[in-house]
Amino acid sequence: MNNTHKVRDAFFTFSTLIILLFFNIWMQEIFDTKTLIPMIFVLGVFLVSLKTQGYFWGITASLLSVLAVNYAFTYPYYAFDLISPECVASAVVMLLVAILTGTLTTQIKRQEKIKAETEKERMRANLLRAVSHDLRTPLTTIYGSCSAIIENYDTLHKAQQLKLLGEIRQDSEWLIRMVENLLSVTRIGGKNVEISKLPTVLEELIDAVLVKFHKRCPDQQVQVDIPEDFISIPMDAMLIEQVLINILENAVDHAKGMTELKLTVTTENALALFCISDNGCGIAADRIDRIFTGYLDQEIVPADGRRSNMGIGLSVCAAIIKAHGSEIHAGNNETGGASFYFSLELES
Repeated sequence: MNNTHKVRDAFFTFSTLIILLFFNIWMQEIFDTKTLIPMIFVLGVFLVSLKTQGYFWGITASLLSVLAVNYAFTYPYYAFDLISPECVASAVVMLLVAILTGTLTTQIKRQEKIKAETEKERMRANLLRAVSHDLRTPLTTIYGSCSAIIENYDTLHKAQQLKLLGEIRQDSEWLIRMVENLLSVTRIGGKNVEISKLPTVLEELIDAVLVKFHKRCPDQQVQVDIPEDFISIPMDAMLIEQVLINILENAVDHAKGMTELKLTVTTENALALFCISDNGCGIAADRIDRIFTGYLDQEIVPADGRRSNMGIGLSVCAAIIKAHGSEIHAGNNETGGASFYFSLELES
């Protein structure tokens, strides 16, 4: 990553100075003036200092600009006269511009980094706050069911035992999905972690999602509408599968009154647009703006001990899509129900 930044900064620096050099030569020939030439190079030094990291490239640009002005635009032409007062003054001014701009941008980047770290810690704290409630309920149920079977094994009928065991399995499956979501948050939120994007065929992705979803929700049908053309999308397929499954399961768990669940994919402007919609009860207006933050307010935490991991699952989706260079959004449909949508870049 550091080498990439160095190459990019070097290319930006030299390309900017070369463009300004030819622009000044053209302007001198057309308008027969040299008044604006030093100011244009000062502007170039400012841009380089602003767009590159640290001080090195800004100072380098200022020194090269001084040499260019002295060599091509100051008498005697096409010869260096580095001891003239004008050259020294230009060097001092450009160096000051580079140093001041570099200092300012460095401080801004440091503040942005601190702000990003603070936001990341806040999101983790919110997730832990939500998890503390959601994990307690299924663990209590599992413990209680196991205790009931062990203590009353001889008196419980087979149907009662199967019912308790079924509840244990259901809560265990829910805990496994919760852990998968939490592991994804940890993976995406780690330092120096980059997702591995590999070309994935859209049809194969959707098939894998539907197979996994129907294992967990066998009674829920999903209407699928995807292009018939061959479409390949660079992505981390496992993470995107998790996003789609999380949203589909979220609709099953929270879209009361739902009779239709749709998964639609369209292509537009080199983007694949994913949309999952339902015709259920929709999303409360006061929750739409913070539905992806993973935060559960006290007034919406179920008092009866029911699970409510919608915020956690959706915050995982937001983190995964952000790691893919995009954003996920949600909104209510005019005809009822809610829609979740995001986009991914198509393979070049």
